[in-house]
Amino acid sequence: MSRDAHVNDAAISEALADASANRRPVALRGGGVFAGMQRGVIDADELDLRARRAVLEYEARDLTIAVECGVTAAQLEQTLRERRQFLPLDAPNSVQASVGGILAAGWSGPRRHRYGRPRDLLIGSAFALADGTLARAGGMVVKNVAGYDLSRLFVGSLGTLAVLLRANLKALPLPECARIFLASLPAGTRERAFAQVRNLRPEPSAAWWISGFNHEIDGDPGDDGRIAIMLECESALLERATLDWRAALGRAGIPETRLLDAGAHAAFSRLLDAPMQLPGAHALTYRSPSLPSRGLDLADAMAGVIDRFEMQRDLLVDIMNGDVTARASGDAASFAQMVGMLDDALHDLAPRARILAGGGDAHDRLDCFGLLPSALSRMRALKERFDPHGILNPGVAFFDGRHT
Repeated sequence: MSRDAHVNDAAISEALADASANRRPVALRGGGVFAGMQRGVIDADELDLRARRAVLEYEARDLTIAVECGVTAAQLEQTLRERRQFLPLDAPNSVQASVGGILAAGWSGPRRHRYGRPRDLLIGSAFALADGTLARAGGMVVKNVAGYDLSRLFVGSLGTLAVLLRANLKALPLPECARIFLASLPAGTRERAFAQVRNLRPEPSAAWWISGFNHEIDGDPGDDGRIAIMLECESALLERATLDWRAALGRAGIPETRLLDAGAHAAFSRLLDAPMQLPGAHALTYRSPSLPSRGLDLADAMAGVIDRFEMQRDLLVDIMNGDVTARASGDAASFAQMVGMLDDALHDLAPRARILAGGGDAHDRLDCFGLLPSALSRMRALKERFDPHGILNPGVAFFDGRHT
């Protein structure tokens, strides 16, 4: 199908029905932002969904919006901002990341502790099954579903259960103000800074500890790294909250805090983008879930593993949610020689770590998914039920028969 032509529901249904009848695999093509989180698709025909960028319904008074799967996060943000609303999808590379891709990848961002995950904001959908059947779930009303919401079954399925055509989403009122706090950490202040940040009031919308990523993320490196904290609030609270936050950081031994107002959203975008950016072809980025109280220890341990292989490392800890992002990079010869052993060592330490980006030619030989869930057999049964001939994105998911 033509990349530039809008692929309507009927055309997708017909293409899938034909592929199913002929047992011909189909690879779904989107923005490609989350391609590093999955295995490569086994030889298949391509179904390009990028031209599906229509806003189908927008009930601003009800805080609900329905979009086609190819609508990008940036496009959605612009549409909602005009009505002082937003959706905290928090996807990297928002100009390319599509709503369908964000949901299919099961992406969750650094503001989920406050606003929920993209999955939590999905209230309905339309989709095409592997045999071409068109179906719907949910609607345009919040809490419209009694029982299990089928729409959410497809979140995180990497496009292997159905083709998402439409997503109905619950929007939120846009905070009046956003301010980013940047601070370099003097030696010996890191643990105290973490404790103070987790107890800030009002609660930060997002907060990170950063080591490295000097070309991608704002702020000056400190002896103990640096922190970036996002405050979103009403204008009446902004200055008082700023005084309280600065005082709290001062108690942690941080002498100076830089504020970004006009540049807050751009700085936030750079923080989201950084883990997906690679300093060359010979790099690999992982993200491992953790508890907020244990994220720093895990980051130190992952840093030790990367150091052992004498690679360059960059680290990012989500202070509020606990996620640890670690990027390893090196020269061509050492990376090719060491990447498999590095992958094994990092997964021995952090079994649930997932690859976000990179790996080069070795990517499909690495452990993209980390520790497989205990419900794996049920997931494979669902795949068999929804796609008995295995035509949708074959080979990409951990519950595909290609993986053990």
